[in-house]
Amino acid sequence: MRKRILAAAIALATLAGLAVGAPALASTGGTADGNTHPDVGLILFYDADGRFRCSATLVSPTVVVTAAHCTSGTLGKTLVTFDSVIAEQPPTPFPVAADPAAGYTAAEITAAGYYSGTAYTHPAYSDFTDKDNWNDVGVIVLDQPVPSFGSGYPQIAPVGTLDAIKTSNLSKTLFTAVGYGTEVRKPETGPQKPQPMTYPLLRRYVEMPGQKLTPQILQTNGNPNDTRGTGGTCFGDSGGPVFLGDRIVAVTSYGYTANCRYLGGYQRLDIPVVDAWLATFGV
Repeated sequence: MRKRILAAAIALATLAGLAVGAPALASTGGTADGNTHPDVGLILFYDADGRFRCSATLVSPTVVVTAAHCTSGTLGKTLVTFDSVIAEQPPTPFPVAADPAAGYTAAEITAAGYYSGTAYTHPAYSDFTDKDNWNDVGVIVLDQPVPSFGSGYPQIAPVGTLDAIKTSNLSKTLFTAVGYGTEVRKPETGPQKPQPMTYPLLRRYVEMPGQKLTPQILQTNGNPNDTRGTGGTCFGDSGGPVFLGDRIVAVTSYGYTANCRYLGGYQRLDIPVVDAWLATFGV
């Protein structure tokens, strides 16, 4: 997410008719996940701009799928945890790298009781510059295999799964997004305008109706006041899975507004250019 994570307050950009804003960071509305999606985890990493977090999914003993903007430029190793609740209030329990300019080492992560891995970015990732070749997908290859925390690893949907949904039925179709994003709510004091809150930092899920589908992107309506769903994604949810039924069809990619109460954009995984790359990791 890097510098773009900090872009929550930037003006919207328009790219060839597809409006995009900041990469997604947190949940608006939604439900505390508990053990509903135990294979969805939080990843933490350093890059040239500091330390950042995203969400991700364990899809095999050694492969965690996330967004490319959560892997591109990573320094050193990536920390991975599947704890459902990270912190009810500050501070977080995560270690600080001895040398932030080099990022985490595997030893630092392991000593703190977390999983470590190496980040990889889709070679055709366009860094949000080309809507026809978005490819905002990355993986973390874990240093040690991790057993599934559920009844089996979540499965990625076959190529073309979303294309089978009729345009007229997209808004009637509910997608489930899972992640560790900030919750949008009114603060306890001061102006009572809903805004992203970092704490409590925990895994949540939301139900979102479809809004638009392109060859690369699924967009959904993330307004928590929409009676068809329960909310949307926001800062920190980037890279987290979007399920259609029990299959992952996309990962959280971007949002439109600073308060995360509008449309959300999700990188499709059910397309040939992503499917072929993930296959190189045995997924």
